[in-house]
Amino acid sequence: HYTTPPPAAPFNHRIVSAKPNQIRNFYTINWQEVLGGGRFGQVHKCVENSSGLTLAAKIIKARNQKEKDMVKNEIQVMNNLDHANLIQLYAAYESRNDIILVLEYVGGGELFDRIIDENYKLMELDAVVFIKQICEGLQYMHKMSVLHLDLKPENILCVNRITNRIKIIDFGLARIYKPREKLKVNFGTPEFLAPEIVNYDFVSFNTDMWSLGVITYMLLSGLCPFLGDDDNETLNNILACQWNFEEQEFIDTSEEAKDFIRRLLVVNRSWRMGACEAMRHPWLSDPVLHHRLHTKVKYHCHFYITE
Repeated sequence: HYTTPPPAAPFNHRIVSAKPNQIRNFYTINWQEVLGGGRFGQVHKCVENSSGLTLAAKIIKARNQKEKDMVKNEIQVMNNLDHANLIQLYAAYESRNDIILVLEYVGGGELFDRIIDENYKLMELDAVVFIKQICEGLQYMHKMSVLHLDLKPENILCVNRITNRIKIIDFGLARIYKPREKLKVNFGTPEFLAPEIVNYDFVSFNTDMWSLGVITYMLLSGLCPFLGDDDNETLNNILACQWNFEEQEFIDTSEEAKDFIRRLLVVNRSWRMGACEAMRHPWLSDPVLHHRLHTKVKYHCHFYITE
């Protein structure tokens, strides 16, 4: 339960390009079943008519060339990524006003839902298992020169409702990164943004690692470390690196977990842990600690929804 990787996609890795074709010629889309959505549009369950394979159709509004190029960047990024912890791309169809990505179907809901679910008891060891897999996905992505740049609990899907196995989704903001070409970006979800994005400074692999620190903090406490009353306050909290472990939710949290977060929520990105270093950190790698956490009493994290 704690060590098995998530299942691979039910198809081999494919190199996809957007075909100028109607998806309904090949797939039956279940318009009633919405799996998720975001700034791009919606995701629906679908079935490939010829094979009976259950997949997911991500319908992205793309009305002009600039929007289409962004989706084609997402396709190009996904063509480079073949890893069990990263959602896989099956096909893509382009019409006048949208591009539809056909993706591996994952049915366990967002990690975010587990964080806020009153009935779901999240133990520290569960957080270890989740974060280790996210870290494995990031380690692979960074090795393949890809920055995700939009890592948050909504973009991490659980494989099913009962295990802790996950896949990272939504490469809509991802970039293929060449360290020599300095890259700046100005997008993302405020409470997960690294200081260098807020400052419109150069990003790097460790930009994703900041977001991992925020996710770890949330998994352990149900709280968001930088969330202010509005976006402006949130961004100021990030730049000031104002956060702490003073909330009572951290009373039972191990020192190793706190150290892990401390090494990620560092303003200077070159001092942050990278994915390989994070994988070697005792919180993710020490079996003695994991045994100790396993025998510890379950604790429950409350999530305070701030309006």
